[in-house]
Amino acid sequence: MTLLSRITGLAREILLANSFGAGLAFDAFVVAFRIPNLLRRLFAEGAFSQAFVPVLGEYRGRQGDEATRALAGKVLAALSAGLFVVTAIGVIAAPAVVYLSASGFAADPEKFALTTTMVRICFPYILFISIVSFAAGVLNTWGAFKTPAFTPVLLNLCFIGFALWVAPHLARPVLALAWAVFLGGLVQLLFQIPFLARIRMLPRPTWEPKDPGVRRILKLMAPAALGVSVAQVSLLINTQIASWLGDGPVSWIYYADRLMEFPSALLGVALGTVLLPSLVRHHAAQDPVAYSRLLDWGLRMTLLLAAPAAVGLGMLAVPLIATLFWHGEFTRMDVLMTRNALLGYAVGLLGIILVKVLAPGFYAKQNIRTPVKVAIVTLVVTQLLNALLVPWLRHAGLTLAISLGACFNAGWLWWLMRRSGSYRPEPGWAAFLVKLAVALYLMGGALWYSMGHESSWFEIAAGPRVAKLALVIVIGAAAYFASLAIMGFRMRDFSRHA
Repeated sequence: MTLLSRITGLAREILLANSFGAGLAFDAFVVAFRIPNLLRRLFAEGAFSQAFVPVLGEYRGRQGDEATRALAGKVLAALSAGLFVVTAIGVIAAPAVVYLSASGFAADPEKFALTTTMVRICFPYILFISIVSFAAGVLNTWGAFKTPAFTPVLLNLCFIGFALWVAPHLARPVLALAWAVFLGGLVQLLFQIPFLARIRMLPRPTWEPKDPGVRRILKLMAPAALGVSVAQVSLLINTQIASWLGDGPVSWIYYADRLMEFPSALLGVALGTVLLPSLVRHHAAQDPVAYSRLLDWGLRMTLLLAAPAAVGLGMLAVPLIATLFWHGEFTRMDVLMTRNALLGYAVGLLGIILVKVLAPGFYAKQNIRTPVKVAIVTLVVTQLLNALLVPWLRHAGLTLAISLGACFNAGWLWWLMRRSGSYRPEPGWAAFLVKLAVALYLMGGALWYSMGHESSWFEIAAGPRVAKLALVIVIGAAAYFASLAIMGFRMRDFSRHA
């Protein structure tokens, strides 16, 4: 389901690049959509889910389904009330929100006004998608992962539909994308309802903010909110910096981010989502051995799948961007500038994904303070790297700083997990890493030999370019997995029931 979400998301980005390119209008949309997205990660996928899922799982295990349903209703009422207030403030104070997010846009009144309009349209998305994440937390606790993983497909379909059939009829076509965000959030929310009813967990909102369970979740949310907000502050600072680099950098980083998010969401988000409820069960059952083994499995799976993705993104940056986005309004310069941003992300893709796997190890024990402390230091490190890299690499310095910061974050989380004794590596790690390095080396050689010079990709027609890219990817994947197979790896050895 996550793969389907990523595929439809990629189709969405191809269409947006073809229709809107990278410039003033699309820069405005990226900032307008990023603002509710940042708050979504704070209220929904970030602080709330980190606090909600462990407590909900504990309630279900110790008090039964009825008490769990009652707690969910109380949490839903408190969450909805808070989100409604935030949404109303965002709509009213949209100009201030834009200035705080991208003050460089103020130099261009048209760009600033367009961004403000789209912020007002997009802001209710926070309310819709946060309740969607609430529903996803309930479904995941019941072991129902398919529905929440499929839900983002609906947003992608809304984008595609509005870009194709609504945008041509508007005076400012890019406004169709803002309305796609609004409708996409609402559709995702409505889609979850029958699946909650099927497991008999459709909660009835009950206003009891002083309930012990609600207060416990809010108490856990406080440090989690700080930790997630640190990451969002880092993104906000990066947007501010990019807004002063002229027309284009915000869009180039966006397209590079979309390509980076493909493996990041497919591997990191999927693994993290599945790991958290299972780790909660092992912790509640006081089974540290199973807890450690599950983390070990998650780390090996991450390295096995994310490392080749990082190598592939870096080596195939131009072929990927030229094949997917070099159409219509998206120019050759846009390809090269997006390539620079993507190379920065590729350096730290492994760290970005490892953080999504390591952090649930702390959340499952309701230890949110430790990842928060690490995130705060990571913010400082990232901004120091920005000061060093942006004057030299421009917008690519922003993505490289994020990557290096993520590697720092992942390394520190791993060390803390080891030091606490919660994670004890299983035997065979040295041989695993050596074999992985050999397979990556052979895969890199196969990609380098089969792709040819980067400039050659601009001389191939669109159809043959797609065919060549597919062939190069198949060759690289075959070299990688064949090498692993020769060295004794079998995918069935990595399957497990948590």
